Amino acid sequence: MAYFNDIIGQEKLIEHLTTAISVDKVSHAYIINGERSMGKEFIARIYAMAIQCESLDDNVEPCHVCHSCLQALSGNQPDIIFLTHEKPGIISVDDIRRQLNSDIGIMPYKSSKKIYIISEAEKMTPQAQNALLKTLEEPPPYAVIILLTANADTLLPTILSRAIILNMKPVSDAKVKKYLMEIMEIPDYKADISVAFARGNIGKARLLATSEEFEKVKDQAIKLLKNIGGMEINEIIAAIKMINEYKFEVSDYLDILAIWYRDVLLFKATQDLSNLIFKEEYHYIKRIADTCTYEGIEEVIEALEKAKARLQANVNFELTLELLLLTIKENES
Repeated sequence: MAYFNDIIGQEKLIEHLTTAISVDKVSHAYIINGERSMGKEFIARIYAMAIQCESLDDNVEPCHVCHSCLQALSGNQPDIIFLTHEKPGIISVDDIRRQLNSDIGIMPYKSSKKIYIISEAEKMTPQAQNALLKTLEEPPPYAVIILLTANADTLLPTILSRAIILNMKPVSDAKVKKYLMEIMEIPDYKADISVAFARGNIGKARLLATSEEFEKVKDQAIKLLKNIGGMEINEIIAAIKMINEYKFEVSDYLDILAIWYRDVLLFKATQDLSNLIFKEEYHYIKRIADTCTYEGIEEVIEALEKAKARLQANVNFELTLELLLLTIKENES
């Protein structure tokens, strides 16, 4: 089951959507903008199901029992259409023409609306966007097009101007932690780590809290940080090769290192354990805080930011990580 009330921390966005349904002012086009894993598709599915629901309740929630809702829940509602794309990383002009432009002129099968949901809309080529624009300029009265994107800036200004843009907001750490602990029954210490990495992205927090891969990456990163002061260069190079084999994004790996040094800096300044993320590693964090100067810790944090920027600019991975880990080693030796 899925309801608007299940969506955490996006109150203004949900108010807009539910009001549109209650006053019968559903727009012909929406852009839901928010970083990956924030729950854009979850919101789009609930909105589409509510629009098509044959017996909405007083709270504008989909009923989950009518024929349309049951079809939507099983992924078989013929008037809720999810666009697919064959080429990885690209939504082509053929995808838009074949699945949307050539279909949108056909009246809804049964519902009052015909809803098209395009995930990862930032992957549309310029030609695909222009093809979509022609439909957005003169949509049929029953059409609703929902674009889900992690970067609305990649869309043509003319598309942006013809759609209602709904930006997802980071969810407070307190709400994310409450969700993890009360709904998912994640232990306190594990919830704290997931919250720190998620930075207001509740979907990412949920993924991290249940990911064995993340747990493995975290443990390996902490093991490296505990021992790097005494490691030889060949051991550091071997560690870099292991990092490159992880399925996790390297930015998440760097975030582990950044939060570790955030803990080191915080403990050095306050001598207080209560606000540390890696509380269980207190003895190692205390040792590093006692060994490193404030300048050294800040140098490591700056090196982490530079490493992220270099990797985003496609600078050689192994060289970038080697420079970073040598900086960390120098400040702990």
